[in-house]
Amino acid sequence: MNIQNIKIALEIMAKGMGGIFVAIIIIMLAVMVLGKLTRGKKEE
Repeated sequence: MNIQNIKIALEIMAKGMGGIFVAIIIIMLAVMVLGKLTRGKKEE
């Protein structure tokens, strides 16, 4: 394996990690929003 292949592999890994991170953030935000909506309905 030469240096260029290692760089490409690292770039792919970084993109994958970034995608996972973004997905986790989106899921957390969705859970927070749903939690607020359901709490509001129960209090009424």
